[in-house]
Amino acid sequence: MKITILAVGKLKEKYLRDATAEYAKRLAPFAKMEFIEIAEEKMPENFSAAEREKTLVREGERLLARVPQGSELIVLDVAGETLSSEELAARLGQRMTEGVSSLTFLIGGAFGLSPDVRSAARLRLSLSRMTFTHQMARVLLTEQIYRAFKILRGEKYHW
Repeated sequence: MKITILAVGKLKEKYLRDATAEYAKRLAPFAKMEFIEIAEEKMPENFSAAEREKTLVREGERLLARVPQGSELIVLDVAGETLSSEELAARLGQRMTEGVSSLTFLIGGAFGLSPDVRSAARLRLSLSRMTFTHQMARVLLTEQIYRAFKILRGEKYHW
């Protein structure tokens, strides 16, 4: 299985980069991890709704262009489905059983996701009803993917 995390912006803090790298290392026996970052679109300080929408469309086009060919898209979306760790594991296991060999998890920018990005997704996933920074979401997502593979293998992982 190949797992790509496609995200807007860079992980700036070393402790977040270290945490993400640690979970990616732990995932290595189960899946090949790839991280793709794109620059965030610039917005004027006092932007209108129309400017926000144009920015989301531009950012969305750039994001969708970076989804690896043949990869199934899962977007993190505050309005998406909330799953338990076991439910996420079951979904990933089902996709693998069905022959899916590449998944891309997409984390949008600070202004959200364009309608085109949302509609391109096989699954819209919410990590929580709480709000997290986009950088923290990357760490949480990587950890949950790792946890899902541990669950699928029947291995203990603090459940």
